[in-house]
Amino acid sequence: MTHDIYDRSFDELRTGFTAAVSHELRTPLARILVLLDSAELPGADVDALIDQARAEVENAGALIDEILFLSELESGKEIVSLGHTKALPILEEVVDTLGGSAARAGVELRTEGDLDVELPLRPRMLRMLTKNLAENAIRYAGHGSTFTLSVRRSGEFAVLTASDDGVGVDERTLERMFERFYRVGGDRARETGGTGLGLAIVRHVAETHRGDVSLESTVGAGSSFTVRLPLRAGGQP
Repeated sequence: MTHDIYDRSFDELRTGFTAAVSHELRTPLARILVLLDSAELPGADVDALIDQARAEVENAGALIDEILFLSELESGKEIVSLGHTKALPILEEVVDTLGGSAARAGVELRTEGDLDVELPLRPRMLRMLTKNLAENAIRYAGHGSTFTLSVRRSGEFAVLTASDDGVGVDERTLERMFERFYRVGGDRARETGGTGLGLAIVRHVAETHRGDVSLESTVGAGSSFTVRLPLRAGGQP
């Protein structure tokens, strides 16, 4: 009986995820078709419409990449060898890569921490985790805010903190932040270009490495994500 219940729950989860993926992919495809149809109208700004269509294709590609990455996490393919990576250089690399988009959003990016601290993640994992946290702040922290990625050691854990002094979120939103495809602001938030999977990936990276992630936020005062990862193999959060 228990096994049957588990199977039904898994099937429901898989069906729900498949439906959500289908919806998320149909949206940019529908927009591309509208843009292409509009390009055929008299007096249409074809170059501008092509640029918009290209952006939609890029968004769809990013969504597919993140779905595949999430699938790799859940299948365990990406954690055959955990490895250890010096964190601060990766944090600085991510901040440098996202400098342009942060400047356009009016968000200042910073890094800080001990150069000797290593996280029990392979470089690709750490890069994906910190990139998603930084991109979340760029999209939602608000113009004039500052976002800081920091890393430190606390006992038997490595602790990565991603905090901003931006707009923050309310309690109801806080409860949904790690849901797949959830975006602050609902469908209107699609205009920011996010896939809605970034924070779900952050959670999965932490949990598949026997760690955890938490979020504290106050409206008008900013948000702070804390990722804790055990330094020793087999450790527990």
